[in-house]
Amino acid sequence: MHALYSLLYAIALIFILPFEYFKRPRDVRKRWLKEKCGRYPATIPRSQTVIWVHAVSVGEVMAALPLLRKMKEAYPSKRIVFSTITDTGQKVARDNVPEGIHVVYLPFDVPFILASVARKMKPELLVIIETELWPNLIRVFRDNGVPVVLLNGRISEQSMRGYRRVSFFMKSVLEAIDVFGMQSEEYAERLKYIGADVRKIEVTGSFKFDAEPAHTSLPWLRSVAGPVVVAGSTHEGEEELMVSAYRDLLREFPELNLVIAPRHPDRCGRVQEMLRDRGMRYVKRSALTEGQKTECIRGTIILLDTVGELPSVYESASVAIIGKSFRGYGGQNPLEPAYWGIPVICGPHMENFPVIEDFYRAGGAIRINEEGIAKAVRELLRSPERAKEIGANARNVYRQHRGAVTRAMRIVERYVGAGS
Repeated sequence: MHALYSLLYAIALIFILPFEYFKRPRDVRKRWLKEKCGRYPATIPRSQTVIWVHAVSVGEVMAALPLLRKMKEAYPSKRIVFSTITDTGQKVARDNVPEGIHVVYLPFDVPFILASVARKMKPELLVIIETELWPNLIRVFRDNGVPVVLLNGRISEQSMRGYRRVSFFMKSVLEAIDVFGMQSEEYAERLKYIGADVRKIEVTGSFKFDAEPAHTSLPWLRSVAGPVVVAGSTHEGEEELMVSAYRDLLREFPELNLVIAPRHPDRCGRVQEMLRDRGMRYVKRSALTEGQKTECIRGTIILLDTVGELPSVYESASVAIIGKSFRGYGGQNPLEPAYWGIPVICGPHMENFPVIEDFYRAGGAIRINEEGIAKAVRELLRSPERAKEIGANARNVYRQHRGAVTRAMRIVERYVGAGS
C-alpha cells in the first residue's frame, strides 16, 4: 500500500508543483522549493543531535510553542528543527519560536527525499503535533531508527470516519508511531477506533492551555473607543451573520465596534466586498498605520487582515465570538479569549474542541444558534457583571487544564538523551 500511496502522491505532485511554486511570494519560492526537496541551509549545524518537531499551520504552531520552549530549556546542546507546511505557519513560527530553533518547510512526502534528510540530519526523535500523519515521513524516519511520537493529538469525528475507510492502510502507519499523547479521552477513543494500539495511547491534555497568548502592544487599538466584539477565525458565510447581528446591535449601542478576523487572510478581499455591498462603515487593520495619529474609531467594523494579532486583540474585547462554529464544522480555538477572561459565545458546532463542554458546565461559555447572536451579545453588553462572571469562569477552566506540556515532556525524555 505504501508503494501505491507513493505513486499517487508523486503523480499529484507533478500536477500541483507549478501552482504551489508560483502562488508563493518571489522571495519565498526558492527557499520553499529547496527545503521541500530536503536541501536545508548550512546554517543548521550538523555536529549536534536533532529533535525534529512538525506542525502543519498556524494553530498547530501556536500550540507547539510552549513545548518548544521547554525543549530548548531542557536540551540546550541539541538542534531543534521545527517544520511547517503552510507559509502562514512559517511566518508565525519564525516570529515566535525561541532563538536558536531552526524553522523549515517539511519535505515532500517522497521516500528518497525523506531518506536523504534522515541520513543527513540524523534525528534523535520525530515529534508530530496534533494529527499530521504523512505516511512516508513516519515510515522512512522509523526505518532509519528514528522514534516517532505524536503529541497534543486530536482527531475529529470527520477525520476518524475517513481514516476508518482506509484502516487497512492506516494500520501500518499507526504501527510505526511509538506513542500517542492525546488531548482528551474522546480523542483517545477515536484513535483506538481507527486501529491504534491501546498500549501506545496516553491522555496528556492540550498544549493550548499551557500557551500564554502573546501580550503584544498594538498601538492602533488605543484609537478604538466604545465596546468591542471580536468575531475570531471566521469561515465562509459567518461574516454575513456577524454583520447582520452587528447592524441590529448598533441601534442600541451606536459606539459598538466589531472586529472580524477571517481564519484565512486570503478571504479578506471577499469580506471587504461584502461590507461595501452592505454599505457598512469599516476600516482594514492594514490601513491603520502604526506610529501615526489615527482618528478615533467608534461604531465601526475593523477587518483584521493581518496575521498574528488576534490573540492580542482578544485582550481588548468585551465579547468574543468563535468562528467556524456557526457555518462549517468543528469550531476554532476558544482558549485565547478564555485566557484573558473574556466571555465566549460559540455556535452549535464545536466538535473539534470537546473541552468546550467543560466551559459550558462551568458557566464559562455560551452556546447559541446563528439566530441568537445579536440577542446573546446584547444581553452581555447590557449586563457587564454577568459578562465579567462568565469571563472569570472561562479563565478558571483554562487554569484547571494546565500541565499538558509537562506530561508531554515526560514522553520526550524516554527517547532523548540528556542535554547539557
